[in-house]
Amino acid sequence: EVQLVESGGGLVQAGGSLRLSCSASGFTFDDYAIGWFRQAPGKEREGVSCISSSMGSAFDYHADSVKGRFTISRDNAKNTVYLQMNSLKPEDTAVYYCAAVTLVCLSDPELYKYWGQGTQVTVSA
Repeated sequence: EVQLVESGGGLVQAGGSLRLSCSASGFTFDDYAIGWFRQAPGKEREGVSCISSSMGSAFDYHADSVKGRFTISRDNAKNTVYLQMNSLKPEDTAVYYCAAVTLVCLSDPELYKYWGQGTQVTVSA
């Protein structure tokens, strides 16, 4: 059974940090790029960060809104991708999802094959 499980969300004050984890099972993790998306109430889903597979080009992506604050990394031995979020702002409040797509990062979330259930991140002012 394919599973992506997010963890690490919570409530934090503005300026604080959180580290999200996305743990994968049931598929060949090394062959997949992993993206983080977020969705705030009343807003469309937004791509946040993505890291390519081991077989893809060495490329990771960060949305302009999080550049310099968020860092994505992966540990293939643990089948886990991390999203380190620093200098959090109230506008970062959303449900954060991780998703998997073969080989390389893509901007269209509809092309991602597997999705987790999401973890809530709330940043208070």
